[in-house]
Formats: sequence, structure tokens, C-alpha cells
Amino acid sequence: MTMASATDIRAARATYEGFVNLIKIAVPVIAAIVAFVIYLIH
Repeated sequence: MTMASATDIRAARATYEGFVNLIKIAVPVIAAIVAFVIYLIH
């Protein structure tokens, strides 16, 4: 088994950071939608 190249690590880190930033935006949006739907049901 060989070590991942620096380019692979850089690409993986960029993908991971993009995913984390997406989650930071998506979670509050989903929470707001859920709260709105619960408000409509009641």
C-alpha cells in the first residue's frame, strides 16, 4: 500500500471542506423548513 500523493490529499481536503460548508448551510435551511411544516400542521 502506498501513501496518497500530495495532490490527492489536497483534492480530498477541498472536497471535504466543500462538504462541511454545504452541511453548515443545509442544516439551518432544513430546520427552518421542518419548523414551517410543523407550524402549518398545527
